Amino acid sequence: MVPAYNNGRTLRETLRSILDQDVPSLELIVADHSSTDDTAAVMAEFADDPRVRLLTTEAGGGAGRNWNRVTEAATGEFLKLVCGDDILRPGVLARQAGILERTGAVLTACRRDVVDAEGRVLMAGWGLRGLGRLMPGRAAVRKAVRAGSNLFGEPASVMMRRDLLVAEGGWFDRFPYLIDQATYSRVLLHGDFAPDPEVGATFRMSDTQWSVALVAEQAGQAHGFHAWLHKTHPGVISSFVRRYGDLRASLMARARRLSYRVLQRRMR
Repeated sequence: MVPAYNNGRTLRETLRSILDQDVPSLELIVADHSSTDDTAAVMAEFADDPRVRLLTTEAGGGAGRNWNRVTEAATGEFLKLVCGDDILRPGVLARQAGILERTGAVLTACRRDVVDAEGRVLMAGWGLRGLGRLMPGRAAVRKAVRAGSNLFGEPASVMMRRDLLVAEGGWFDRFPYLIDQATYSRVLLHGDFAPDPEVGATFRMSDTQWSVALVAEQAGQAHGFHAWLHKTHPGVISSFVRRYGDLRASLMARARRLSYRVLQRRMR
């Protein structure tokens, strides 16, 4: 699934990286969130592929509206969301589906390369810190809260069971910056986490991303998510873990602000 917004420059490469995956019954759903560039024209190039379904999403509603638009249209057992400027590595779909089938886990995540706007690698093989083994989903959620960071990675790194995501009401965007981690956490409360130790995706940083625009709000939203998780699932997140995670989230937000300043030119 690809929720696209003003991704005309990168979307063709993104879609090709998905369609080149060697998996049976591949279903690729692409929704344009009222883009103002040539995103719709790029999407139209793939209209004749029977594996592709093209949709439009009305303006407004933030990332959650378009992410849920493509999710509601999906029918497969497993689901991976790939933003319109990210790339999948060959073999990742088959490998992650195999992990979920073999382990019975509800969610898996791989390492990814973080690149700049021109595709130059900023961080190679990033992710899964402390999540290198099969574990109960609640333990994985707790580790991420304690770290004050999304240890699972961006959606292109993650594959999950679609029925559980739907049962939880889709992508949880009460805390917009943490829409991915918050949603993973809700799914992981239903079962195990299984890591995919390979590098399976490329995440592109750019100064137009909503995550960069929200940098000043990152810590506050993380604190809000931790409070919500502690209130609704106190057996998963204790008061101590919540407070420790809040401190870590504040430190991580400061580190991100610094990194965005340092890398600003490379994100354009």
